[in-house]
Amino acid sequence: MNYTIKINNKNLRIILTILLAIITVVAGYLYYKEISNKNKTTNNIVGLDVNNLPEYTGKPYVVINNNEPNFDKSELVPKSFEKYAELDNLKRCGTADSIIGQDLMPTSKRENISSVKPTGWKSVKYNGIEGGNLYNRCHLIGFQLAGENANKRNLITGTRYLNTKGMLPFENMVADYVKETNNHVRYRVTPIFVGNELVARGVQIEAMSIEDNGKAIKFNVYCFNVQPNIEINYKTGDSRSK
Repeated sequence: MNYTIKINNKNLRIILTILLAIITVVAGYLYYKEISNKNKTTNNIVGLDVNNLPEYTGKPYVVINNNEPNFDKSELVPKSFEKYAELDNLKRCGTADSIIGQDLMPTSKRENISSVKPTGWKSVKYNGIEGGNLYNRCHLIGFQLAGENANKRNLITGTRYLNTKGMLPFENMVADYVKETNNHVRYRVTPIFVGNELVARGVQIEAMSIEDNGKAIKFNVYCFNVQPNIEINYKTGDSRSK
């Protein structure tokens, strides 16, 4: 009887060892899969090289430098301001820089901005796009943040997808935080043009909440100026269905 028990215990140890090995392998695989999926979702890249921009793979943005913005410590002062680069020789927008506070936010409704024709602007519609229009006049610093209307140094030709899926969620995040806390957010948006192209390939958005040293808001992302199922000629703004 005792001999049988010993054999059974030995077999049990073997079975448990095998099960443990299987569990370890499966757990390792699931962990790897989770990390891989997470990386696919965020598509983190190191730096942003205009000559080697990330490719659009179905997500409206990619994370840059693990969401660490490139701000100097001296720039993180809780005092609101906004600054817009002069248009370049092709009349293209440059960096829009700011510290967002409640005192910078609009107190009246947005005015008509149709008088501004950003570089590469084309009035064209496609089926399957919300509202029909391929292009929007995209604020670099959103109206809800700084109250800018027809400021030609703050408006680029951007797709509906860039405007609503790429930029707007980040603008909303900043606006909600500032309204709720009355704190300030360092906020910078840079349109990325390649060569002499008139339409930006995308925009880099950097932000960091100041009073809490980035605990609530901190990101560095590149949003793609694309529209699913539409091919865009970034040199001219012309487009066609794929």
